[in-house]
Amino acid sequence: MQENLQRMIKLADQFFETRNDPEQISVTPRVMARLRRIHLATLSEQRTRKGPIAWILVFPTTKRLMKKFVEGLITEKELLRRTPLNCTYEAVYLCSALVLPEHRGKGTAKRLLTKAVRSIQRDHPIEHLFFWAFSTRGARLARTVAQTLKLPLVRRIKKQARAGNRAHQRKAKLP
Repeated sequence: MQENLQRMIKLADQFFETRNDPEQISVTPRVMARLRRIHLATLSEQRTRKGPIAWILVFPTTKRLMKKFVEGLITEKELLRRTPLNCTYEAVYLCSALVLPEHRGKGTAKRLLTKAVRSIQRDHPIEHLFFWAFSTRGARLARTVAQTLKLPLVRRIKKQARAGNRAHQRKAKLP
């Protein structure tokens, strides 16, 4: 396995801890196949001869599912599972962006995300971007991409509300 590929896998495991969070998407061959059926621009990477230096994952969905997700009514996994195939999408979920530390600060993630969303826009009337930030850098990146694309951005406030705890769930302001 290429050196950078091992490092990217380790970085993803450490940062997102998907193995310990049943709400998050874990990128498996089956998930990758579903993403490609939704749109070919969902998964992108930048490589050098040493392997990948950056990965991004985005996917389009309906505005109705976006609202449910940002309000915490469905999980990330449910968002992907419920996204219908072969329909018109109005929103793009900025799911994840990973860049190896020595390649950060060069605009790589912004460039990959912007390119992916523009590719999706060629096929769908995208009205919104949305995200679930795991860091201040991630939130900043999402804002920068939204500004570049001149699209409104919606942020998921919290994890999924548990039964009986929905009264304490803060609502995200939706356009």
